[in-house]
Amino acid sequence: MLETSARLLRLLSLLQGRRDWTSTELAARLGVTTRTIRNDVDRLRGLGYPVDARPGVAGGYRLGTGGALPPLLLDDDEAVAVAIGLRTAASGSIAGIEETSVRALAKLQQMLPPRLRHKISAFASSALPMPSPGPQADPDVLTVIATACRDHERLRFDYRAHSGAASRRSVEPYRLVNDRRRWYLVAWDTDQDAWRTFRADRIEPRPPAGPRFTPRAIPPDQEIAAQVARGAAEATWRYRARVIVHAPAAYVHSRLPIPVTVESLGEDQCAFEPGSDHPEMLALYLGMLDADFSIADSPELVDALRKLTRRYQRAIGASQQAPG
Repeated sequence: MLETSARLLRLLSLLQGRRDWTSTELAARLGVTTRTIRNDVDRLRGLGYPVDARPGVAGGYRLGTGGALPPLLLDDDEAVAVAIGLRTAASGSIAGIEETSVRALAKLQQMLPPRLRHKISAFASSALPMPSPGPQADPDVLTVIATACRDHERLRFDYRAHSGAASRRSVEPYRLVNDRRRWYLVAWDTDQDAWRTFRADRIEPRPPAGPRFTPRAIPPDQEIAAQVARGAAEATWRYRARVIVHAPAAYVHSRLPIPVTVESLGEDQCAFEPGSDHPEMLALYLGMLDADFSIADSPELVDALRKLTRRYQRAIGASQQAPG
């Protein structure tokens, strides 16, 4: 009996972790026969869990939606991660979720054993959350996007670009990325036939979700996150320039405060395209490279460098004349 109960808990955990499972997959994961899986599914249904069956040779199963929220199975690391996530959400970048997060956290902490409460309280006493100054994403919108990503369903939405231009998009959603308190959707734009990144706070979904699609080959998550970070850094720049730096690419990359692609032009020369809303600010950043450089294309940046050069020269002259 104990063995059967433990197996039921493992089966329930698997069904909660992924949308669709075949009976063969579940049997392999639990080390039993497909007949045992069918019997265990019947036991879960008897306990009130809405397990849906998909007809066919494969005999697929899915944990459906019911009238009440079934208990979730979390291991120690998952429970700590959820608790920390709820604390972060209380002052995060998702609109209207702060109070709900506090209530959910209070319920979770009542169920945690003392050893896990100690871990979470240590985090809470040391971490100082900063309120989000930027735009907040609607949690319902994030839920719709995340569900479409998980289930490989096409997503249709109205989109407002940075310029204010409105458009309607149909995409294959793949990843939600959080970067510097903003949420982004990485998706394949079926109209443009290309990968695109969208700000989640500018998305207005148009339900229902579209048909399911076969996932494309995508880069590793680390590369996707880096690409989103670069795109977010460049998206609102008003001024761009191509800068040739007389130093190795690795050195220049290590000196930059934000992710920027650096192109190697040889052993001691490279190029990159920084940007900023103000040429003067860009000129100051270039001065921090601590390397010689030239400007390939940006008259505004050249003028800003001249202005700063004259100001620095005046400061040097005034300092030399000042009494000691």
